[in-house]
Amino acid sequence: MRAIVHHEFGDPAEVLGVEDQPLPEPGPRELRLRVVLSPIHNHDLWTIRGTYGYKPELPARAGTEAVGIVDALGSEIDGFEVGQRVATGGTFGSWAEYVIAKPGAVVPVPQGIPDEVAAQLIAMPFSAISLVDYLEVEPGDVIVQNTANGVVGRLVAQIAASRGIRVIGIVRREADVAELAAYGIPDVVATASDDWRDRVRALAGDCPISAAVDSVGGSASGDLLHLLGEGGTLVSFGAMESDRMELSSGDVIFKQATVKGFWGSKVSVAMPAETRNALFGELFHLIGSGQLTLPVEAVFPLDDVRAAVEAATRPGRVGKVLLRP
Repeated sequence: MRAIVHHEFGDPAEVLGVEDQPLPEPGPRELRLRVVLSPIHNHDLWTIRGTYGYKPELPARAGTEAVGIVDALGSEIDGFEVGQRVATGGTFGSWAEYVIAKPGAVVPVPQGIPDEVAAQLIAMPFSAISLVDYLEVEPGDVIVQNTANGVVGRLVAQIAASRGIRVIGIVRREADVAELAAYGIPDVVATASDDWRDRVRALAGDCPISAAVDSVGGSASGDLLHLLGEGGTLVSFGAMESDRMELSSGDVIFKQATVKGFWGSKVSVAMPAETRNALFGELFHLIGSGQLTLPVEAVFPLDDVRAAVEAATRPGRVGKVLLRP
């Protein structure tokens, strides 16, 4: 089979290449999938650079999510059939013609969901719905998030709205506010305006802000903490600007605030099976009803992986970039 491989850590556009590898055989509790499409995520690129929480041994394959067809079953696998269409997430090495997956990381894909949507079903949408669940907010509550124009930010806004939760989004540019409004996502404020904090409070009205999601770090973390109501929760989801959070001890103390992190892989492993199944069922419903959208920017063959990663990191991109073996 053919697979994307890198022999050193570095710029994905420089270190990735396609190589022939032996076709892997599934173990007793594993499935082999023939990959149909696999997305390029930021965490995939961070792993290739050697800057993520997981650092594989070299030479290493790449990619962690895919939609595919069950090609072979281990001797102890129940509940799946050869020829069945499935999605998998957290499955390392998915940028290839075939990949080995654990049954707990595989979800059957209902009819009516296109491959382009199924390919990106788990990492971002499931992380987003798990994050909303993790916040422990109720209908009528107000939450705030920065990087509201990112993929997860858009998904959180759509999922929360479907649950009756109000989301105030923070972006950098007024152009992003207009873009999200055209996308059907209201209540977004740009930090380019000096009074943006007052505008966030005005949008919240009399409702205290129950939770905040920070994907930036640095001073942005403190800004969100300062906006929280008493007893609110600040969740660190990413660190696009800084790996340090600049927080006021006064805000933590006098607001009696909670500060914690969210790592989808850890949360998913600890999640009860019934909760996981319920969240996937909710996702399928939202996608089928059109309340949740997963756009695609472009699809590239494996041989064009370097062009694909350049497209995936291009500013202004709206949809995911996918690889097709």
